[in-house]
Amino acid sequence: MNKINGLNKYARWFLALILYFLLFYVLSNASVGGAIHPFTIGMLFALVWANQKVWLVCPAYLFAIMAYNFSFESVISALVAIMVCALPYYVHVLCKKNILKWELGIYALISQVGTIVFSATSGVNPFMIVGEAVIGVLFMYFAIYIFEPLIVRGFAYKLTSLELICGGVLLLIFSDGLAGISFFGFSFLKLFVCFILLSVSYTCKGYTSSLVAGVLGLGTMLGTNNPVYVAPFVLWSLAISCFRTQNRIFPSLAVVIAELVSGYYFTLYYSYTWLDILPVILGALIFFVLPRSIYDQVSVLLSSTSDRLAMKNVVNRNREVLRRRLTNLSEVFCEMNGVFKKLIKQNMSETEVKDMLFEEIRSGICKGCPEYKHCHRTFSDDTKKMFEELIQISLDKGKITLLDIPSYLSSRCGKTNNLISEINTLTSQYKNYASLVGNVDTSKMLIAEQLGGISSIMKSLAGEVDSLVSFDSNRETKIVDELAYNNIICTDAVVYEKDARTMMASLIVRDEDVDRVKLQQTVSKVCGTKMTPYEVYPASRAGLQTVNLKTAPRYDCIFGLASRVKSGSSVSGDSHSVLRLDGDKFMFALCDGMGSGEKASEKSDTAIGLIENFYKAGFDNEIILSSVNKLLNLEKDDIFSTLDVCVVDLRSGIADLIKMGSPSTYIRSEEDCKIVEGGSLPMGVLSDVNALTKKIVVGCKDFVVLCSDGVSDAYGSDSELKDYILSIRSTNPQEFAEKILEKALANNNGYAVDDMTCMVVKIFEG
Repeated sequence: MNKINGLNKYARWFLALILYFLLFYVLSNASVGGAIHPFTIGMLFALVWANQKVWLVCPAYLFAIMAYNFSFESVISALVAIMVCALPYYVHVLCKKNILKWELGIYALISQVGTIVFSATSGVNPFMIVGEAVIGVLFMYFAIYIFEPLIVRGFAYKLTSLELICGGVLLLIFSDGLAGISFFGFSFLKLFVCFILLSVSYTCKGYTSSLVAGVLGLGTMLGTNNPVYVAPFVLWSLAISCFRTQNRIFPSLAVVIAELVSGYYFTLYYSYTWLDILPVILGALIFFVLPRSIYDQVSVLLSSTSDRLAMKNVVNRNREVLRRRLTNLSEVFCEMNGVFKKLIKQNMSETEVKDMLFEEIRSGICKGCPEYKHCHRTFSDDTKKMFEELIQISLDKGKITLLDIPSYLSSRCGKTNNLISEINTLTSQYKNYASLVGNVDTSKMLIAEQLGGISSIMKSLAGEVDSLVSFDSNRETKIVDELAYNNIICTDAVVYEKDARTMMASLIVRDEDVDRVKLQQTVSKVCGTKMTPYEVYPASRAGLQTVNLKTAPRYDCIFGLASRVKSGSSVSGDSHSVLRLDGDKFMFALCDGMGSGEKASEKSDTAIGLIENFYKAGFDNEIILSSVNKLLNLEKDDIFSTLDVCVVDLRSGIADLIKMGSPSTYIRSEEDCKIVEGGSLPMGVLSDVNALTKKIVVGCKDFVVLCSDGVSDAYGSDSELKDYILSIRSTNPQEFAEKILEKALANNNGYAVDDMTCMVVKIFEG
């Protein structure tokens, strides 16, 4: 088996050597007006750059030069070119450093020293010498740009416009070289052109083959100064295009018939024999017998953006289906919200409670008393009023004692002790019942609010996908081409407008190109607005990444945080959150669990975690605060949390401040510092939320300062802290926060009376 593999390896090497030789030989025949032959040297360096085996390419180049023009001058010039090509290549290999394209151009120029010297001594026009050297280097770069997708990337991705142009140049030069090669009248040019036109017509849309035919005809004119092949090639392409079908037999027959018409009817050639039709028949036969898989790969290279129209239609169709389903789901959750609200049982009013407990006492204690008629008939109003007062005292204080019984009742009632016990028992039972019902009602209201929130989110999502996506094919093509020019390989690009203010772009690039600065700059330039990456994840093909970009918001944020645990405590009761939300919003929050230690820390962590997840899910501020407050209220542990939240819209610069029992917030601009005072009770005190909310406008270079009460209380007043904030000249939010904390500690002689946290957020232009 090893011997067989070895033989196969040598056979592949021999075949590669033959192919390289034929390529160089054809290019040796290619010329500009028959005067200069600059193309072999460019192809030599292009193949070396494409990591072809140097020890095969260089001998093939030498043999081809000798086969075309065996002379002392040509052999010496070829050896000089090989030495200048191979030596730097192996030096770069040893140094493990890739050859840069500009370095390759310098090597290519130096390699032509032999040709330049011999041409100069032979009296060749200096302009022709310089022209040959320059054209050789230019041709090398054209070859490099087409070898990159064909050899380096493989046949998996569409060619860019620049790569298609370079491919056209190579076809032009190749047809130039073939025009001068024949074997007993057999035209290799016709065989090549026939096969190329059939393949291009089969794999491309429209009349691309006519353009290729013109390029190939122009190539023959370049070397022979004779347009004899232009008309026949164009006629072939028209015949192929007219009979283009999935069945390859029809275009194959059409090109043969077109050649017969060109030769015998129109007499487009100087002479025409039966041998002239043979290359066309052979080219059509090769096209017909090759497997379809080869053409499928070529079709990927030559595909146009119009081929993706069906895909884009599918995207818009799926968006419409998604919109309808989201709308229907939104209505379902809205109905469920109404059902749960109807299940809530409201607690009885105070009058109803007193009446109910009075009836229980009268039927339980007083019913068998000999004074029943006297108390509940003669003095019924006074008795009821007295009992209601006792019930109220018991509800307020938790119980009544003998001291709470009026003297006129204790003097005539023989069941005073029983009365006291019954009232205390009944009020205690009612309180437990009311608490249970209240918790159940709170849970039902919490569920109802969540269902309503989900309904709103789905309705919002349905609105986002309500409109058709407007794809921009022109920008997609331009992005791919511009990135290729900057040596960033983009295999596919999709550009569309999400809304009137937001443009989106999704690119498939190589792993090593993801972090290139030119990537963002190029997309921004083509889209006409600053674009910023917001998502990167692996593509379906190994070695590639998907980079999603969108229109950059007007503003961005950075933050700094300084904190200190209460002296003598191991755990801080303060928690914070910094979160970038969908829709270009930025949320930062500070939560202070009252007290310090593990219980306060757990309470604040729970509150801040709930708030983070609710905001990530897209709930409204009111639903978030109400839900979190109800959840904390259900715990009944008498540990509450203050909350300070600021949500900044990075596009508009409008910030929502939400405060529950928290200290004041400070908005520092370049000229002034505004104070937004805190208000309302902390979270978890009451079941119904009553947060302070306020909208403010922030601008570039503004600072938003949030502090826990451990920091704010260390200053004498809000005005004192405001003055100190105005005195800080630092533009670094981390340093800003540290200075505020250091000053607070200094005011307390370095002692942290409470957990201390200061968060500073800086707004700047994105």
